[in-house]
Amino acid sequence: MEFINKTVKKVYGNYPERILQFGEGNFLRAFVDWMIDKANRDGIYEGSIVLCQPIDRGMADMINAQEGVYSLAMRGIENGKPLERIEQITSVSRCLNPYKDYEALMALARSADLEVIVSNTTEAGIAYKAGDKLTDTPPSSFPAKITAFLYERYKAFGGDQERGLLFLPVELIDNNGDELKRIVLQYAAEWELEEDFISWVCTANEFTNTLVDRIVTGYPRDQIEYFEDKLGWKDNIIVTSELFHLWVIQGDEAWAEKLPIHKTDANVIWTRDVTPYKKRKVRILNGGHTSTVLAAYLAGYTIVLDFMKDDVFRSFLQKVIYEEVIPTLDLPREEVETFAAAVSDRFSNPYIKHKLLDISLNSCSKFNARCLPSLLGYVETKGQVPDCLSFSLAAFLKFYQGQMREEGCFGVREDGTEYQIKDDKEVLDFFHNIWSSNDTSLVARQALSHTSFWSGRDLTKVEGLEEKVAGYLAEMEHKNIRSIIANLIK
Repeated sequence: MEFINKTVKKVYGNYPERILQFGEGNFLRAFVDWMIDKANRDGIYEGSIVLCQPIDRGMADMINAQEGVYSLAMRGIENGKPLERIEQITSVSRCLNPYKDYEALMALARSADLEVIVSNTTEAGIAYKAGDKLTDTPPSSFPAKITAFLYERYKAFGGDQERGLLFLPVELIDNNGDELKRIVLQYAAEWELEEDFISWVCTANEFTNTLVDRIVTGYPRDQIEYFEDKLGWKDNIIVTSELFHLWVIQGDEAWAEKLPIHKTDANVIWTRDVTPYKKRKVRILNGGHTSTVLAAYLAGYTIVLDFMKDDVFRSFLQKVIYEEVIPTLDLPREEVETFAAAVSDRFSNPYIKHKLLDISLNSCSKFNARCLPSLLGYVETKGQVPDCLSFSLAAFLKFYQGQMREEGCFGVREDGTEYQIKDDKEVLDFFHNIWSSNDTSLVARQALSHTSFWSGRDLTKVEGLEEKVAGYLAEMEHKNIRSIIANLIK
């Protein structure tokens, strides 16, 4: 099949290169680049994006072979019915590989058209790396690349305050913009760059903290013939995602006009504080996953969609969210219930095969961050221990009942099948040791009192929690999990 999108590209793609994007992977192309394409089509914005590989190996050649044009297939539940929407994305002008052509990146630093930098370099990307130098072409770490880029821009425009840039990092770390700025300033000091440059970084540029939310399922390898038949051409970089999307940006709203995507129907929010939105996502979406998937996996389910089709597990999830999580959130009730309803639809998305074992990775830290705040908040608000979240805690302990072998730590589901438990070695060693007693009361006491798991808290001090968790563990010794949950939700 021939590449047939040049007409589309000509209509929508010949705009100034106003955006530099570090990261050319599936998420940014299904999220940011789609939003910018939408703004271009709506006549709200006139700008294109230059993608840049953050590491040596990447997708530049594949993207440039299609002149930056690709398809996005968004699929999910809308108004209770399955929906598939396919759009051609034409906002990308080209993709750079700075490891082959560093000067092309520096040329962008000197561009008067450039206004915005977006990044997704993974959670490990916004980190300091000793040894990076200004003379490297390019420096190794992402923040070092940004420091060198900004210094080139500062020199090119003589420190003009009007030539600063809007930074929109979407890496999944707390205070991503603040952290990027901190490391940039660390490199500037280490490289002994002039004070005027450091001042320009702080006053002329805006580093925002952001929160993003969209499940992106990537290249549809098992359905590529279906999509090629539908498109009429061979798209080697097609990407798939869910319908839901949210981008919350914490920054000076005066900068919003640099990238007015919030003026489209995309779900983009500029705010003074991203924290409430992060809490809502972590407690309801992520907490909904972590509170349910371990029990569901032990009971025999493999993907989220399967347990959502089981009325018992679906009702358990609803009870966790609506009766035990939402009452602990200091947010407008209508707002969080709307978000919770969307979460239910997202979990029931027939197009997404989200494996429970994948979600189980590092569940110890996940339970502490996602579920424990709701459990403790419920105790504080209601004066009693919540039933469902306490059961979730017990199911987490049961999931970590494993035997150590040379190749890893392995647990056993109710049907007798084995699974690998993946977490830090010290976590796996701890649970292996406490489960060696096979005394569920002792397991509960030792796990709940292990303060390093719970941000310094001794959970045996929470009145009634140890007894409730130990009771659920004892039940799981002779009852199947589904029947325990069925009794819980009555």
